[in-house]
Parts: sequence; C-alpha cells; structure tokens
Amino acid sequence: MRQNGNTCASRNVTSLWCFGASGDINLTTPIALFLVITAFLTALLSGIFGMAGGLVLMGALALVLPVSAAFVTHGLLQLVANGWRAVLHREHIAWPILWNYALASAVAAGAVLAIGFMPSKPVLFLLLGLVPMLVWLPKGWLQLDASKTQHALLSGFLVTALNLSAGVAGPLLDIFFVRTALNRHQIVATKAATQVFSHLAKIIVYGAPLLAAGSSGVPPWWVFALAIPASMLGTTAGGRVLDRLSDANFKRWTAWIVTAIGVFYLWKAWNLWF
Repeated sequence: MRQNGNTCASRNVTSLWCFGASGDINLTTPIALFLVITAFLTALLSGIFGMAGGLVLMGALALVLPVSAAFVTHGLLQLVANGWRAVLHREHIAWPILWNYALASAVAAGAVLAIGFMPSKPVLFLLLGLVPMLVWLPKGWLQLDASKTQHALLSGFLVTALNLSAGVAGPLLDIFFVRTALNRHQIVATKAATQVFSHLAKIIVYGAPLLAAGSSGVPPWWVFALAIPASMLGTTAGGRVLDRLSDANFKRWTAWIVTAIGVFYLWKAWNLWF
C-alpha cells in the first residue's frame, strides 16, 4: 500500500511491503527474513546444481516485489552468488567459452534495452514456468556445444535475452553444456562465470529506468547486507555437496528439480490470470 510518509499503515505479517515517501520499499521483518533465508537456500541449490537456485529466487522475489524491482534485486543477489561460485571454482572455468559468451551477452542487453520490454507479473510467472521445460528437449534435436565458438556466441545472446525477459535462463544455458566434454565442476564453474555477465545486464537494463524515475523500488541496503553473505555461505555449502555427487546423479536431479519448480510457476500464472 502507498502512504504519504515513511511509515506503513500496518506492520503485521499480512503486509508484505509498502513504499516510503522516496519510493523505496519498507519491508516488514518477516519478509526481510524471508528474502535473506531465500538468498541462502537458492545459492545452496545453485551451488549444487548450477541453476535451480536462480529460478526459485526469481519467483520468490516476484511474489513480494514489483516486477522491475524483482529483476534488479535478483540480478544483484545472483551476481554475487554466481561471482562467488566462479571465484571458488575458478580453476575449472573454460575461459574461451566465457569470453565469447560475454561478447554476445552485451549485444543482447543492448537489443533488449532498445526494445524496452517489461513483462507483467502473470507473464513473468508464465515464462518462469515454461523455461524449466527446456530441460526435456530431446538431445538429438539441438546439436549445441558451448565449447564451439559459434555456439558460445549464440548461447550468450539467447541466454541473456531470455534472462532479461523471464528473469532466469538456466535450462536454456544447460542445453549448450550437455554435449560438452566438461565435467560437473567445469560445468558449474563456467556457467556461474557466464551468468555474472547476464545478471550484470539485468541490473543495467532494469535498474537504469528505475534510477531515472527517481525511485529504486528495491529492498533497502541492510537487506542486501544480510542477503549477500548468506548467498556466499550457501554457495560455499553447495560446493561441498557437489563434491559428493556423481555426474549421472547431478544431471538427473537437476532436470527433475527445475521441472517441479516450473509446474508451480505455471500454476501461479494461471491463478494470477484467472
């Protein structure tokens, strides 16, 4: 609810958030804790499976924040989580893939910024529900391999464009890695490094208009001060679990987890529309 001051009319658990006079969000304590705990758990998931955490985090943010603010907040938290994961596993990064991806990612960001696309909340949840289904595309349909220069460039453009439309693109990114000769550590490390560029693009594309309008709409700084260390802790813990997984179990569990998340988001989109 919007008020004419810096206080909310109600601070009970049923009030998710409200706006102060500056346009910044004043979160209730339960929702602030929800965001911090979610940051830890989703970083833990991503640290293990390389993508599921970002999918959960985007949906959680979209539940309690306006769409543009959810994109920026997701970008900031995932930038830290993926950046820290890339640092922890830096010796496993496939650098040629990363540089080609980064180049194409910048082009995609420029294109989306020029178009000015902004999904409504029902459309956002629809896209969040459809994206995970990409993991079930038959491997023979798309002969993609991120270790090939042309395919790395294509992945950078398509994954970043989808990330800027749906908030996440992990399953699409995964399609470019299933045929590589990389092991699970190289996959997680390289994907994390590529997503640093995609989330940076998200912050710029959605954050610039918010700043230009004079209202950030994102959670206050202290939420990030708590959530960022939580993300780093979750990423570190996830890396330890990753060491215990076999390559076969890693790929099988990833597919089923993101599918379950996708089904929930499709149900949410249906409820918002009807």
